[in-house]
Amino acid sequence: MAVPQDKAALLAAIDGEFSKLCKEFAQVPAAVVDEPSLPGHAKDTMMSVNNLAAYLLGWNELVLKWLARDAAGEPIDFPETGFKWNELGRLAQKFYHDYEALPFTQVIERLIAAQAHIVAHINASSDEQLYGQPWYGKWTQGRMIQFNTSSPYNNAHGRLRKWRKGKGD
Repeated sequence: MAVPQDKAALLAAIDGEFSKLCKEFAQVPAAVVDEPSLPGHAKDTMMSVNNLAAYLLGWNELVLKWLARDAAGEPIDFPETGFKWNELGRLAQKFYHDYEALPFTQVIERLIAAQAHIVAHINASSDEQLYGQPWYGKWTQGRMIQFNTSSPYNNAHGRLRKWRKGKGD
C-alpha cells in the first residue's frame, strides 16, 4: 500500500481499505463475533472480532476528537489523555472496554459513521491543510489520519482474512 501524499490519494486509500474491511466483517458469522479467538493488540492477549471492530472504532473516534480539538484551537493530547505512544496495547484494551456493552452490529454502525465523518473532514480540507505543514511533530494531518484509518483497516482486514481461513471459511 503506497503512502498517500495528497488528499485524493488519502481518500482513495481510506475508501479502498475500508471497503475491503467491511466485506470481511460481513462474512463473519454472528455466532462467533464475541469469541476471543484472534491474537489481541497487547502481547499475550486474545480478542474477539467485536473487539477488533471496537479497536478500529476507538481509533476513528479518537481521530475525530483530535480534529475537533484542533478546530477549536485546543491542545491535542496525543495519542490520548493518560496514554503514551508506547502504551498502545493498553489503549487497545481501553477501546475494547469502551464498547464492550455494544452489540457487534452497533459497533460496526458507529465505525461506519465515524469513518464517514473523517472522510467529510478530508473532503472539506485542502491539500495544504492535510499535507502542507507538520501537525504533530514531523507528521502532517493527512499522515496522522492515514496512520489511524487506512493503515489499521488494512491490518484488520488481513487479520480477519487469516482468522477466517484458519477457521475453514
